[in-house]
Amino acid sequence: MHDLIIISYRTVLLYVLILIILRIMGKREVGELGVIDIVVFVIMAEVAAFALDSPDEKLIHSIIPMILLLAIQLLSSFISLKSKKFRDLVDGEPTIIIRHGIIMEHEMRKQRYNLDDLFQQLREQQIGSVHEVSFAYLEPSGNLSVFKHDDVQPVLALIADGIIQQKHLALMNQTEQWLEKELKNLGINDVKQIFYASYENGELRYQLKEPYQ
Repeated sequence: MHDLIIISYRTVLLYVLILIILRIMGKREVGELGVIDIVVFVIMAEVAAFALDSPDEKLIHSIIPMILLLAIQLLSSFISLKSKKFRDLVDGEPTIIIRHGIIMEHEMRKQRYNLDDLFQQLREQQIGSVHEVSFAYLEPSGNLSVFKHDDVQPVLALIADGIIQQKHLALMNQTEQWLEKELKNLGINDVKQIFYASYENGELRYQLKEPYQ
């Protein structure tokens, strides 16, 4: 009976604690969870299970690891906000799977993504043929973003967080020298000043980084 009371008490306490932790971590859909988020959730579930399975152990031995996991997740979120390289390393980048109706076989192999997966996700979006597709991106979440030929086409970020996106320049058949020249024409001499830049309707558009407070 004593153990039952302890387990009930811990269940309620851990429920409230995990709820608070999830609120602090922020609202994200399950399909949008990053690798670090998933790792944190899995370990947190194991720690909570240990606390319930071992009523003789001190509860603080489970609470401290959960708080530490929250700190790790918040730190990684902060680094991700400041560094695109870190985001790409942890969560990966979108991958072009279809380009102008042609399936990128090499990219599919790299992502361990097969034709059955591709056709299923196309069918889910009422796409009957790959030849209807202008671009299809496999997102880090595993979702497939599809643009048909008559849709508004995806705009490629040429600069993100002050870093030139070489892959996107290559898709446009342009070079880094071309981009730097375009920026100089606009009075920008340092790429690191740019928060985001894209090329739309024959015009280079950009947004400067906000000054740190």
